[in-house]
Amino acid sequence: MRRFLLAFCLLLPDLASAASTFTVEPVTTTDEKAVFATVESLDVVPARVRTGGTIANLAVKEGDRVTRDQVLATVADQKLILTQASLDAQIAGVKAQLTQAQTELGRTESLFRSGVASRAQLDQLTMATNVAGNTLKARLAERAVLDQQMAEGQVLAPTSGRVLKVPVTVGSVVMSGEPVASIAEQDFVLRLRVPERHARFLKAGDPVRVEGAEGSPRFGMIALVYPQIQDGRVVADAHVEGLGDYFVGERLRVWISGGARQSFIVPSSVIVTRFGLDYARLRQADGTVIDVPVQRGREQPRPDQPDALEILSGLHAGDVLVQP
Repeated sequence: MRRFLLAFCLLLPDLASAASTFTVEPVTTTDEKAVFATVESLDVVPARVRTGGTIANLAVKEGDRVTRDQVLATVADQKLILTQASLDAQIAGVKAQLTQAQTELGRTESLFRSGVASRAQLDQLTMATNVAGNTLKARLAERAVLDQQMAEGQVLAPTSGRVLKVPVTVGSVVMSGEPVASIAEQDFVLRLRVPERHARFLKAGDPVRVEGAEGSPRFGMIALVYPQIQDGRVVADAHVEGLGDYFVGERLRVWISGGARQSFIVPSSVIVTRFGLDYARLRQADGTVIDVPVQRGREQPRPDQPDALEILSGLHAGDVLVQP
């Protein structure tokens, strides 16, 4: 038992070293180019007034988050209020006429059955009752149309998103079709404008890397490359997680692909720096470990290897590096 424990203890260093080794293999890497991009919304939708009038109430301001069909503002028209009062008075008068006509019609029907009233009187009162009833229906329909016009004074949000701009204030006179607010939909993208000399390298599906403010990179993918070149630049949209949903137009530094080549990529943890020189601990065929000088290139962080580092010289395919 004691021999077994001694042999196992002697084996532990070999297991630890095996678990902390890295085999150098050539991989395909991209030549990254740094460009600036802006956070933009795919669609900016204006919330327009359906009927002219004066802004009586404004319920939003720049930066507010709104949902679809939320009331943003109320447009009041004094002429509609006066027309409403006029129709209410007309409806009340027609109701009184209808009540009187129905009362007289009922009395005349009783007299007609007793033989006192004539058939002509009964027909005349029946016609007056029908006219009063139809007139009341017409006034009620006009009132319904007016209510709809007053309801259209409410400006509703056409989509859910963030309010970018409110160009009116309470008391502003607006005409039908004028915008009250501009709303950016919550589908934010990273819009890149790349010099046209890089257009042949840019295509949908290419990875992009964004330098985060907190120091950790964020990764995304190009979703669309627009076919039109504007001012010598190619426009493309990229989807990146964690762009945020408040600041529209924020500028970020983005690394895009400028071509592919074969290179050696290793974790930065296997490289040590002493007196300004970089070394890698190389395991030889006989099991001994030596330090070999290497020339490091740029950092190549990836989603699966955030500390990836390119080595320009000093290593060969198949070399086994030992964790310092």
